[in-house]
Amino acid sequence: MKNRRGLLQGVVIGLLLLAVAVTSYGVQQGLAQDAKAQATIEKAFPSSSKCKRCHERVFEEWETSPLSRSIHTPTFRAALDAYLTSSAGKDKALCFRCHAPHVREFADQAQLFVTQAQSGEPSLDGVACVQCHLIKQVDRTKQPPEPKYDIGSKTMYGPYKDFAQNLAHQSMELGLFHKSDLCLNCHQVVPAAADLGKGNDLLGNWDQSKAVKSGKECQTCHMPEQVGESANGEAKRKVANHTFPGRIGQLRQEAAKLEVSTKVDGEKTTVTVAVQSLVPHNLPTTHPGWASVVLELEIKGKNLKTVFNDKRVYGRTYADAKGQKTVFDFEAVKVLEETVLKPEEKRVETFTFTTPKDTKTFDVEAVLSYAPVTGPAAFLQRIEAESSKGAQDPVFQSIPIAKFSENVPIAR
Repeated sequence: MKNRRGLLQGVVIGLLLLAVAVTSYGVQQGLAQDAKAQATIEKAFPSSSKCKRCHERVFEEWETSPLSRSIHTPTFRAALDAYLTSSAGKDKALCFRCHAPHVREFADQAQLFVTQAQSGEPSLDGVACVQCHLIKQVDRTKQPPEPKYDIGSKTMYGPYKDFAQNLAHQSMELGLFHKSDLCLNCHQVVPAAADLGKGNDLLGNWDQSKAVKSGKECQTCHMPEQVGESANGEAKRKVANHTFPGRIGQLRQEAAKLEVSTKVDGEKTTVTVAVQSLVPHNLPTTHPGWASVVLELEIKGKNLKTVFNDKRVYGRTYADAKGQKTVFDFEAVKVLEETVLKPEEKRVETFTFTTPKDTKTFDVEAVLSYAPVTGPAAFLQRIEAESSKGAQDPVFQSIPIAKFSENVPIAR
């Protein structure tokens, strides 16, 4: 009996060791396959770290931009996981068509992009140098517009006529790099629910705006001209800034302005706030689904005590198939409410409240801000847990666009 028990234990241990060995072998094989696949991808779309060797100024600017973090952020990871675990999440490449657009050329490797993003420290680039500079054409007959990559000739396309000759790659001037078309393959994507037959999209009717009709393109504001080197050591000239200012950076302070007037009429006071959008596209743009801009009015009376506050929210509210509100584009089947500020629109808001008592004056404060990320509790908790800054992560903070304050006298 003892020998039989010992034999059985030996068999069990042997099977366990075999299972461990098989699992280890499988993991090693998987890692080897991933490494091979990544090498293939980076042969066609070289890592931005290689570009840094000759384009240090451009690299350092890009590294501070939102584009460099397109598949790195806790918010992206949390949203990606929510998508992949949803009924809509069968197309693993969907999110990456904008966040790592070269997935279009490697659709069979979509799982590798997912694995990299979920790791929190992906070694694959998201939106970097070659994801733009290998684009030879943008097909605007497709919706959204589709980039056509030239990955066989080792030619980098750009806006410069007098490019520097080098041994790393060929260079070619392309008018596309002065046009908004270059940006549309990612920045005109919207969920199906947004297609109401009214021409609504992520940017709005941007191409009909005064700015565009006057000759301004996306690059005018989001890649402003400056003087510097394109490649290390070359003569300084006019070059494009690659920090891509927008929601982050001082450019947001040029996105809108506030005009405020206050009328005290006895026991009743009315504050009128005119919100003037100064941008040639929707404010906010309608992706992600939780994107919103908030106008907050606060009235402070005696001892600076708040006696009235109210707000207006500009954005797009979606419903899912069950009729419940959702912030996830991939769940959206219907638009419940549309309050987005259209390109260059002026919106007038009126607030009425009881005139503050026991004081000769009161303070009016109006602030227009990008709102913090919103969504289901589990989604927000996941972002907080993933972030090194926890609840202090910038995505949980409002970002001011425009402010107004004044002290108003009360005639008794």
